[in-house]
Amino acid sequence: NTQSLGSVTLGSIDSQQLIDGLDIAFRKRFFLHYNFPPFSTGGVGFMKAPGRRELGHGNLAEMAIEPILPSEEEFPYTIRVVSDILSSNGSSSMASVCSASLSLMSAGVPIKRAVAGVAMGLIKEENDFGILTDITGFEDGMGDMDFKVAGTYRGITALQMDIKTDGINREIMVESLGKAKIARVHILDVMNKVISKAGDLSSSVPRYSSLFIDKEKISLLIGPGGKNIKYIIEKTSSDINVGSDGKVDIFSPSSSSLEETIRLINYLTKDIEVGNIMDAEVKKIIPSGAFLEISKGRDGFLHISELSDKRVERIQDHIEVGDVVRVEVANIDPHTKKVKLKKVSE
Repeated sequence: NTQSLGSVTLGSIDSQQLIDGLDIAFRKRFFLHYNFPPFSTGGVGFMKAPGRRELGHGNLAEMAIEPILPSEEEFPYTIRVVSDILSSNGSSSMASVCSASLSLMSAGVPIKRAVAGVAMGLIKEENDFGILTDITGFEDGMGDMDFKVAGTYRGITALQMDIKTDGINREIMVESLGKAKIARVHILDVMNKVISKAGDLSSSVPRYSSLFIDKEKISLLIGPGGKNIKYIIEKTSSDINVGSDGKVDIFSPSSSSLEETIRLINYLTKDIEVGNIMDAEVKKIIPSGAFLEISKGRDGFLHISELSDKRVERIQDHIEVGDVVRVEVANIDPHTKKVKLKKVSE
């Protein structure tokens, strides 16, 4: 009697693991972690760091599930599945494959199709042999083979074979795979009666959206020293990734937070045109005029001569730092993009 409790956690793209390999570095977006506590076999003991067994079983189940995952473009989340073995008297790695498939659908991950696994055994005596299906712990220990086969209705996604005999021939392999297919299809039929397609994402899952901005406006979104994008992240608790092509990926804790993030990004990167009228805050005053913030992290210059129809001797007599002034965009330099303003008469 083998039982696996599968649980799924979804995170943003930033949660991907960076693998620094010998040849190339790459990012990993899917993990399947396998836990085998002592109580699963009736024992008593401490939960320790994963050993070779846990890592091997987790890797096998991970390989079995990975081919049916949606692409990053279809489902831009980092995915973690944890298989906790609650009871073990058979192949817990194949149980992990089944629980992972079911839990992914339950979590709303649009996997391509269900995956199931089964462990095949072998009893061999001279020229005679027998194939066992879904072996127990006793059969695994006394038998000559532990052949784990995982896959979908369409085919196999992962294999692992452990043998205690000198070898196996083609006949044994063909019969093992044939019986494994029959068992796998039966398990898939049972699983599909419970859940056959992905449901809706939970309300606790981060909300995702993406948009494109002009490459020239990336600096406006980021701001000096990252000031603008840090402001958005702190205000909305969102994760924001800005690509060199202008694509902005947004992960927010809620739908309202996502909407607010998109609004702020559009506000920071909106086009400013000659003739636009807006309320701007005075940030700095110099003898020749004042710098006003026309959008977050973007300033315009109001010359002293544009303050009034009359001559102004001292700019501080008319405005101070912190004042909000209604201004109109008078000119935008085509090369430097510097904005010149003039005060709107009240």
